[in-house]
Amino acid sequence: MTSIEIPYSIAAALPSLSVLDITNDVQRALAASEYESGVALLSPRGGERVFVRVNERESGIFEDFESLLARLVPCDQAERETLLALLLGPRGDQIPFSSRRLQLGEWQRVFLLSLDGGCEADWRLTLIGGEEAVRPPKP
Repeated sequence: MTSIEIPYSIAAALPSLSVLDITNDVQRALAASEYESGVALLSPRGGERVFVRVNERESGIFEDFESLLARLVPCDQAERETLLALLLGPRGDQIPFSSRRLQLGEWQRVFLLSLDGGCEADWRLTLIGGEEAVRPPKP
C-alpha cells in the first residue's frame, strides 16, 4: 500500500480526500488464492464515502479529477463531499485476472479513495473463478 500525495489545489478543494495505491496488496492476495483465472471484485470496507477505482497512475490524474469534480459540484456547494460520493457511482470495481495476475493496462493501478477524512487500507477481495476456454474437438 502506498499513500499518494494529493496536489495542494485538490487538497484545498477536497480536504477530506485521501488516496492509497493498493495494487501490490491486491496482487499478492490474488497470487495466494486458489484461482487461476476469473474476475476479482474489489470493494472497500468502512465508510460510505470510500471507493475502489482502477485508473492510470500518471501526473495528470488529479488535474483531470479536479476538473471533473468542479464541473459536477461547485466548490462552494454545501455538503460537497456527500454529493460527490453519490455521483462517483458504485463503491467497488471489477478486474479480470488470468494466471493469478490482474489484467490491468500498463499504467493502471488500483486505488482506494476516501472522502471521509482518512483512508485505512481496508478492502475486500472476492474472487469468481472461471475455467479456461476449452475448444471442442474438430470433427
